Parts: sequence; structure tokens; C-alpha cells
Amino acid sequence: MSSTTHGSDPLWDHLAEHAVARVWMRVRAADRRHPQVLDSVIALFVLLIGLRDLYHGGEHQTLFGVNSVPLWVSTLTAVAQAVPLAFRRRAPLTVFWVVLGVCGLQWALGVALHSDLSLMIVLYNAARYAPPRRLPWVAAAVLPCIAVLAWRVEPLARRPWTGLFFVACAATAAAALGLAGRIRQGQLAALADRAATLEVEREQRERLAAADERARVSRELHDIVGHSLAVIIGLADGGAAQAALRPERGPEVLRIIAETGRESLGELRRTLGALRAEVPEAPQDGAVTVSSVATTQAGAELHPQPATADLGTLCERLRAAGPGVTYTASGHTSALPPGLQLAVYRIVQEALTNSLKHAGPHTDVHVAVAADARAREVRVRVDDSGRPEGEPAPAALGTGHGHGLIGLRERAALAGGTVAAGPRPGGGWTVTATLPLPDPGPAQPRPKLDAGGGRPEEGDDT
Repeated sequence: MSSTTHGSDPLWDHLAEHAVARVWMRVRAADRRHPQVLDSVIALFVLLIGLRDLYHGGEHQTLFGVNSVPLWVSTLTAVAQAVPLAFRRRAPLTVFWVVLGVCGLQWALGVALHSDLSLMIVLYNAARYAPPRRLPWVAAAVLPCIAVLAWRVEPLARRPWTGLFFVACAATAAAALGLAGRIRQGQLAALADRAATLEVEREQRERLAAADERARVSRELHDIVGHSLAVIIGLADGGAAQAALRPERGPEVLRIIAETGRESLGELRRTLGALRAEVPEAPQDGAVTVSSVATTQAGAELHPQPATADLGTLCERLRAAGPGVTYTASGHTSALPPGLQLAVYRIVQEALTNSLKHAGPHTDVHVAVAADARAREVRVRVDDSGRPEGEPAPAALGTGHGHGLIGLRERAALAGGTVAAGPRPGGGWTVTATLPLPDPGPAQPRPKLDAGGGRPEEGDDT
């Protein structure tokens, strides 16, 4: 039996308005709950119509040879035809062979009863529920059996070919109904499986989208908070070390710490504000307005994402924490797409943060960004000189495993590029990134980049 309820079938939804269809749907529902009950009712019905031919008398006993055999033999065959039907869905093939054998024996004796209807029932049953590879054997067994009926039982024996034709048509119709039920059941099962598969795929897409969003937010927060905290900690350590020697620098250090903290807090608010969805509201008059939770609740002012033009300010901020930082840019980096500029900015920011964390405030860092039109790529390189000899390692800025290099590789991969990091000859550390320039569309002009990657932009050499 199909496990698909009629509620998922558009045909039954359309016919549900009719009284006959409603009754049939109730019968189907009851059959799904208690299939043995319907099978037992069918078996009882077949038994009663067979016994009626034996004990009611009438023309049937004369025409179909009932009087030609003892009554107990006919009664036994009627019972043997009906009782197996109570198990027709539990063992469809077994019931078919039993009923076919009893019908063949009865017809060989020259007797036909209305309980012979059981053969059509088991034919339908086998076509619908039996394994498909057994159906050819079922068809091959039925044909000789109904031939016995056509040639042995009166009055069919008077014109056997005509009788064989009509009985074969009835058997074919029963098998066709069973096959139609099997096909429909398979189609409904396939639709249910497809719906379940689509639901699983939808949930997987939602989980992947949520994971991508978490990774993006994690990268943004790591870049914003990690860099600012590294600069603040470097400034605080340097200020504490020079408090006794140069106390006049204390207010300047505190000012830079406050500015860095405010900038970090502003970026954090903008990032979190961008994550809040703008929810449409429907007032009483039907007008639709859009309110941003980020702007109404937090009051955070939205600003553009950092770009390559902000790299100079980034280097100045790190220079205030101690390291000597130089920055050179080749090509018109400000003409790069905004997404690519953000990737360059975050890669440089993370590399500078790592230099401050691991090499200390007395290292020298060189940042180079080149936009090469011929090679259609942007190259980023950050070198530091490492920790000076004899200087103790800087205090750990946090616990646990860092995610900086992982975030760098993820950002470069999102832009279609690569990142490499490792020690440089002579000491120190090098981070290099290569990001491809996107091909402009047919209606978009190419960015005006310096073809040789040799002319720095105005004010880029810092």
C-alpha cells in the first residue's frame, strides 16, 4: 500500500467536494490504518457468493456443472478460493498460486462458481504488489488455466474460443488495473522522495549560507578588533616602558589609544549594523516603510568600507605603536573594484598586526602594493625585519590558536587569489598575496592602471 496520503494528491483535492469521493477517501484512510480488515471483508464476500451458488439452487447449478460433483467438493473449492484472499497483500505470490491451483482443479472437474472471481482479484494483486520479475511467470500460468475453463465448463465449452477470448480480456483488465496502481504508487513515492530531497537540499543550502556568513563576520571582527587591540596593547606597553624616561609622551600615547579604540568601536558598530536586516513595516494605512534597526537603535553612522586609500592611515596608526613602517603603492590602486580594495586593505592590516604581535614594536616593516595592468593582477607584499637580537619576545596578546593566516587565505580565495607567508632570508617574516583583476564587462572601461606597475600614486610613498 502506498504511504502517501490523499491530501498530497491534487486529483483527490479536486474531487473532495463530491460525496462519492469523500466516502472513498474515508475507505482508503481506514484501509491504511487496518489493511487486514478490508482484505477479510473481500474474502468473506467471495465466500458468500460461492456458497450461494451451492445452496441457493437455481439455474446456475444446471448451467455450470455444479450438480456434476459432490456438494462437499464444491464447498471445499469455494472456501479454498476465498480464505487466501485475507492474506493477499502479505504474500501476494503465494496467494496467487493457491487460488490459481484451486480454480484450475475446479474447472477441470467441469464446475464454475461465482467465487472464481478470486482469480481476477489475485491477478490484480500480483500485478500491483508482486516483484516485477515474477510477472511474466504469472501471465504464463494464467493462460492455460483459463483455457481449461473455456474447454471444460458448460456452456463455455460449446464455443471455447469465444469463451477464452472474453475470459482472457477480463484477466488482462485485472492485471492492467494492478499495473496502473503500481505505476501510480511509484510516481507518488518518487514525488515524495523528491520533495524530501529538495527539503534536505534547502536546509543544507541554508546551513552553508549561515556558515559562510559566520565566516565572513568572523573575518571582519578578527580584522577590526584584532588589529586595533594589537595597536592599543603595543602603545600601552611602550608607554609603560617610557613613562619614567619620557613622561611628556604619556598624553600623546593615551590620545592615540583613545583614537584607535574609537575607530575600532565605530567599525565594529558599522559591521554589526550591516548584519541587521531592514524589516518592512506595514502601518495601519497600508503604506510600507523600511526602518533599519542599526540606525534607529544604535544610531551608528554608516561609512564606506576601508579601501586602498586608507592604507596610509593604517600605517601611521601602526607606526605610532613603535614599528617603523614604510608604504609604497604602484599603479592606480584607487581605481580597483571596491571588493578588491577591501581585500587588499584587510590583507595588509592582518600582516601588520602579525608583525606587531610577533616581531615587537622595534621591527621595521615595509608594505608594497602594486596594480599591474599587463599581468592583470594586484600584488601585495609585507616584509618585517623580525625581532631585534637580544630583545625578549613580546607578551602574548591572547590565548588559543590564531586565525590570522586562515583569514588571509580565505580573503584571497574569495577574490580568486592566493596568499603565501613564511620566514624571509636574513630574518623576519614575509607575507605575499596575488589577487587577479576582474575582467570588465563589454560596457565597462578597464581601470586606468599603470602598465608597468612602476609609477606610484600621488602621496602613496609613506
